[in-house]
Amino acid sequence: MTTKKLFNSKSYNLLSVGSNAKIKKEGTDEEYIIASLSLMPADKVEGVNLCAMAILAGCKQPCLESAGRGSMPTVIEARTRKTELYRDNKAAFMSMVRGDIFAFIEDCKRYGVKPAIRLNVISDINFMPIIKEFPEVQFYDYAKVISRHKKDIPENYHLTFSYSNKPKYKKLFRPVWNTRFNIAVVFKGKELPETYKGRKVINGDISDHRFLDPAGVVVGLLAKGKAKKDNSGFTIDLQTI
Repeated sequence: MTTKKLFNSKSYNLLSVGSNAKIKKEGTDEEYIIASLSLMPADKVEGVNLCAMAILAGCKQPCLESAGRGSMPTVIEARTRKTELYRDNKAAFMSMVRGDIFAFIEDCKRYGVKPAIRLNVISDINFMPIIKEFPEVQFYDYAKVISRHKKDIPENYHLTFSYSNKPKYKKLFRPVWNTRFNIAVVFKGKELPETYKGRKVINGDISDHRFLDPAGVVVGLLAKGKAKKDNSGFTIDLQTI
């Protein structure tokens, strides 16, 4: 049975479940359904910036908010509406997130699958208070807020830190390389390197389910869309290093 038949995304206020969101953990019988929350990043909505490090890391211009269905007017409208709710009534927004998670958990129980949720598809909000309330759910995100590597990260939250070679961000990022957190790096070109800065590079374009990755690796991503022409340092050109 397809994910679309299992889950009706319209039943959730803020979360959505895609048609290909059902995955199986390799080597086990565990199956997950992925739900996600997509808002508008950086300062795309007046009065709120959901990506605090976007300018420092150089990812504001090459952001993938318009990738795939992200350029569709209906998608932009939905993401904007959710972001405006976050800006104008954060308490109501967080209450709706909690309600959606409760409903998603119950749906997963009904169909015998495990829930996994990515709350920051193209934003970088600190959702850890909510994540701690749902230890039975696997949460995961990319993050550019470097200070989070010092925080008490819940066991059910898998964080992959996003790297940028932009000088000021690169300097602040140095301590993260000494942790076991995985690090996502966007490379220019057609092929990923085997290693980068002493870490094994895995292909992050095969799957976006980062919580299934081995620890201590670089998650290599090939530059796409506007990122192919980026010269800010956000994307890594191995030919010029």
